[in-house]
Amino acid sequence: MSDLKQRKPQRDTNGHGCGFLEKLLDGAEVEWVALGELTEYEQPTKYLVKTSNYSAEFDTPVLTAGKTFVLGYTDETNGIYSASTNPVIIFDDFTTANKWVDFDFKAKSSAMKMITSDENKLSLRYFYHWLNTLPSGLIEGDHKRQWISNYSNKQIPIPCPENPEKSLAIQAEIVRILDTFTELTAELTAELTARKKQYNHYRDQLLTFEDGEVEWKTMEEVGEFIRGKRFTKSDYTDNGIRAIHYGEIYTHYGTSTTEAISQVRTELAPVLKYAEPKDVVIASVGETVEDVGKAVAWLGNEKVAIHDDSYAFRSSMNPVFISHYLQTARFTSEKEKHVSRGKVKRLLINGISKMRIPIPYPNDPEKSLAEQARIVAILEKFDTLTHSISEGLPREIELRQKQYEHYRDSLLNFPKPEGRTTNGHK
Repeated sequence: MSDLKQRKPQRDTNGHGCGFLEKLLDGAEVEWVALGELTEYEQPTKYLVKTSNYSAEFDTPVLTAGKTFVLGYTDETNGIYSASTNPVIIFDDFTTANKWVDFDFKAKSSAMKMITSDENKLSLRYFYHWLNTLPSGLIEGDHKRQWISNYSNKQIPIPCPENPEKSLAIQAEIVRILDTFTELTAELTAELTARKKQYNHYRDQLLTFEDGEVEWKTMEEVGEFIRGKRFTKSDYTDNGIRAIHYGEIYTHYGTSTTEAISQVRTELAPVLKYAEPKDVVIASVGETVEDVGKAVAWLGNEKVAIHDDSYAFRSSMNPVFISHYLQTARFTSEKEKHVSRGKVKRLLINGISKMRIPIPYPNDPEKSLAEQARIVAILEKFDTLTHSISEGLPREIELRQKQYEHYRDSLLNFPKPEGRTTNGHK
């Protein structure tokens, strides 16, 4: 083991004492040990599941590295990792992102590692909480792979290393406290999931129109599509033209917005393409079928630039009504027929333009818009609860997550070896 030992925990940068941690250690030494001495990993070398086998009707999730994590569900029986009896940590090779997994799953991407630990020395759950304290700055540059030689040399604090029983007891107490916060967050997340299901049920029910007066028309019959113009990360600025990137549509925005979170250089103004107020901006590219076709109604007072992997849909209909409909199970089912099945999912104009949307009371435009507004008002109540960052459950989850992070960083604020960073490198 390493000889990097300290006796007393440091005080954190905010000046708060680590009294509980001091009491927990009770004068015990802390040693920073290379992860390679305490953990093992398994790395998939090939894709074990074919995309064509995915279906929401199946039970076994297919996991991958990256933001998506769960790509879909499969009924294949070969290659299942029994993580329900032997939990693992999924570690993304390209970032410091990691996830705790304790259910049966299949591997999809070789760009991740499945990590276990020597439970006689290191609690895997303790390791998981500590791993989340590592800064993203551990990777040099953008999207650079964390090779195993680099990962294995990172150092983790082990309290009371000469007494494994006491060390594991200290680790277990830290885990108990932190898990209390994660369990609360999980309960709130479960409630949010239930609310979303409720929202999806009412949305699909309201937009089915089985009993109402309705006409189904293709989108090209109802309006027109305007494809965006490409801009890159280097074009972003703090003071420029408001813009919507396609990736932001399914990661940041809800069904509508009056503000754009990004801006691009003003010199690009003549060549950019724009969504006008009351247009619907639709993502044409994504990692999953669910992401492609996700839409946000632009309700700002001025036009907004859109990326070339998105479309602005312009019509006389209520844009928020359209945005809600584009999330329905019916639209998703029809959309699947037109989405390309490559590594990157893509929905072209000649596909989405042939897809149909409902027009309530088609022979009475005024009554039609009134009915669209009525349906939107009902759905927006659910949408506010489930998606708003300042109201409802998402806000509560965010606050609990910050509380967890505060206690995690305090409880894991062990003394750092002089001249070294938390990852064990000078």
